[in-house]
Amino acid sequence: MFDNLQERFERAFKVLKGHGSITEVNVGDTLKEVRKALLDADVDYKTAKTFVKNVKEKALGKKVLTALQPGQLLIKITQEELTELMGKAAAPFELKAKPSVILLAGLQGAGKTTHAGKLAKYITDKNRKTLLVACDVYRPAAVDQLQVVGESVEVEVFAEPGVIDAVGIAKRGVEYAKKNGFGAVIVDTAGRLAVDSKMMDEIEAINKAIKPDESLFVVDAMTGQDAVQTAKAFNDRIDFTGVILTKLDGDARGGAALSIFSIVGKPIKFVGVGEKMDALEIFHPNRMAERILGMGDVVTLVERAQQVVDEKEAKKIEEKIRKNKFDLEDFLSQIQQIRKMGNVKDLLGMMPGIGKALRGVDIDDNAFNQVEAIIRSMTPKERSMPRSLDLSRKKRIAKGSGTKVEEVNKLLKQFEDMKKVMQMMNKGGEKGRGRLPMPGMGRGR
Repeated sequence: MFDNLQERFERAFKVLKGHGSITEVNVGDTLKEVRKALLDADVDYKTAKTFVKNVKEKALGKKVLTALQPGQLLIKITQEELTELMGKAAAPFELKAKPSVILLAGLQGAGKTTHAGKLAKYITDKNRKTLLVACDVYRPAAVDQLQVVGESVEVEVFAEPGVIDAVGIAKRGVEYAKKNGFGAVIVDTAGRLAVDSKMMDEIEAINKAIKPDESLFVVDAMTGQDAVQTAKAFNDRIDFTGVILTKLDGDARGGAALSIFSIVGKPIKFVGVGEKMDALEIFHPNRMAERILGMGDVVTLVERAQQVVDEKEAKKIEEKIRKNKFDLEDFLSQIQQIRKMGNVKDLLGMMPGIGKALRGVDIDDNAFNQVEAIIRSMTPKERSMPRSLDLSRKKRIAKGSGTKVEEVNKLLKQFEDMKKVMQMMNKGGEKGRGRLPMPGMGRGR
């Protein structure tokens, strides 16, 4: 996420390395690179210019403290300004009325239908019975897609197949939600171009008909200024309350995330961070600013861990490690919990200092598939006593998992190395404070 932008910022701040004070010249040189980095990320020119001007004024107006280097001070000021640029603080998403009505709008291909499902799961997890309403009457199989999404998150879908009156469907869907005790209703609309006046008239009519408590504009994070201009056009029509930024786990340039709030004046409320239905998070401008500047995001990492880690299971694992009884069954369980947290490289990038070290390193999430296949091809006794595996057993396991004996041996060695590290850490040994072996981590391309 934003790897290129992060690298450009790092390069910019190197200009100040070795300087004992902040001057107009060295700050000017640094911020020239910062402006280039923002423009390269497809941030609006005026936004980039104002941002650099604000940072420069604050930097020249402050004296460098003894405890800080000029570069550190400028990074701190830049982080604060990035936070301001993206909305200052997490925007509230409050469900007050019953049912709370939420309208989703945006371009085709932005991921509205998928994120309707993600948002439904997010609301359902907060103990609100949620209804999805299928109002995309144009795209072939759009209704079917929403029904599949609804089934995957165990949420009912209101649909009228064959009916082409989107406004009518939306109104009847909301009425159905009111009569049947739903706590929230999400109206999924058709993707539309801002230049298509007929389609824009329709979204405006839907908005007026259902009077949503929240109207969210869904936009692809991999787009830049185009997305911002489109957001302005939609905002003029429906005055939306916030934005869902999708595909943030992909090769996002950052332009949309950095520009929308400053230009449209509407906050990013949610971000899509993966393909799974639980991969939807509240957007925190301060945390995103820290990640862009390579500071990591430990708070989000901890929050993700808390969502997937079972406390009883964690204590059980801790006890097993202490007694040196951690086996391959436990290892499999830990891998499954890590996978629930999201993309591994993204998770490691949340650790301060790790993101830079991982640049150019290929971490293949699919490597876990092989590890799981090998362990699942073992009997329960073999998982608990991996040292008992002889060549014939390894051949059987390799055949069952579609791998080679060498790959089985490699996994067993990694597991034994990891157990040694765990024992050292448990005893407080400094040797154990290094990197744990991770299946699938290779060298740079």
